[in-house]
Amino acid sequence: MEVQGKVKMIGETQTFGSNGFRKREIVVTTEEQYPQHIMVEFVQDKCDLLNSFQVGHDVKISINLRGREWVNPQGETKYFNSIQGWRIESLQPAAHNASAPQTPPADAFEPATDLSSEEHDDLPF
Repeated sequence: MEVQGKVKMIGETQTFGSNGFRKREIVVTTEEQYPQHIMVEFVQDKCDLLNSFQVGHDVKISINLRGREWVNPQGETKYFNSIQGWRIESLQPAAHNASAPQTPPADAFEPATDLSSEEHDDLPF
């Protein structure tokens, strides 16, 4: 499943317990008739995937729905759901990088005129 929208908030990485469990939350606002603010959590090593994103970026997040059961001290059973992200992609248009090499336009090249002349080639293939 996927959630697509604009980043509204990115939380700090939180660490829990002595086992070092890590969690980081992001809120994405969907762009539809009735926009929804969807909170997605990234856990453990996936927390670092959010480092290169900022508020306002358009993103697509691949998610899994998670559910768990808990029995409270009074014996009542409660159910909890979470949305867990495992991949995030930018939907931002590619930024023009001035230092990147650029391919010249096709009309900048001279057409080949000597295609019929065969040059001696000593390659065995």
